[in-house]
Amino acid sequence: MYLYRSTLLFILCLLCFSHSQAQISNDTLVSNPIDTLSLATVQIDTVITRPTIWEDLKYDGITAFGAVKHTYSRPLHWKKKNYYEAGGILLGTALLLTVDKPASDFFGDQGKKMPTGLKDFGWYFGSPQNNYGITGGIYFFGLFTRNEKIRRLGVLMISSATASGIVQSISKTIAGRARPGADKGNLYFKPFANKPAYSSFPSGHAILSFTTAYSIGKQFSNPYAKYSIYAVGLITPVSRLWERQHWLSDVGLSLAMSVVVVDCIDKYLKKEKKYHYEDKNKISWNFSVGVGTIGLSGNF
Repeated sequence: MYLYRSTLLFILCLLCFSHSQAQISNDTLVSNPIDTLSLATVQIDTVITRPTIWEDLKYDGITAFGAVKHTYSRPLHWKKKNYYEAGGILLGTALLLTVDKPASDFFGDQGKKMPTGLKDFGWYFGSPQNNYGITGGIYFFGLFTRNEKIRRLGVLMISSATASGIVQSISKTIAGRARPGADKGNLYFKPFANKPAYSSFPSGHAILSFTTAYSIGKQFSNPYAKYSIYAVGLITPVSRLWERQHWLSDVGLSLAMSVVVVDCIDKYLKKEKKYHYEDKNKISWNFSVGVGTIGLSGNF
């Protein structure tokens, strides 16, 4: 019994001593004169409540709306470089106008030899209902799997397609350009005709398909993967030439619009730091103790 009481008393004294030493170490280590003391960094992870799927959906919707608004407001903030780029696009479109007729004949002849499946893919991939189905599917996959990078890609594609799609719809109605199949020539315009035969400029199918492909391709650093995806995105624009539904100048301007809008929105998302690709639900705290120093830092 005496041995039992002695052992119990020893354990209690040891626990009290350890607790007091830890307390003193935490409170007075700055003034500790021990030389060359270096204690290991202690990492503590603090979990933060993660946003719900509904909260992420609202956030992404507001972000997409802001991206579209940002795109339309950019001309008000253009610098000399931007005017040069716009001038280059207009000049390139004008040059394509000079070869519209022979290019239409060439692609029309090539189209007769192309597999029907390839031409069908071009049409379906660029049609609004199918294209938005693809982009929406990618976005919701990222939303429900809580993958921020895929969510951001979905927002990039949807907002880019919306921004460029609205512009092309309005331009097509105002211009009323005759399609190659109308046999009116590449300089025949019938503004506000609201007829399929006079809605050639620019190409909505080309814009939607290449906007999607260009957005996805930008996520890859490997050039083979990147340019393979771009090549898939070019099937639709070329198929529209095979079918003689658009002039080469229509398609050329559409591709330029896609690149400009996607790049503009991508830069907006980066500049505003809307997405970060890391696990935002955890803060990693680093507690460092050394000679004369006590530090606490959090990475999030």
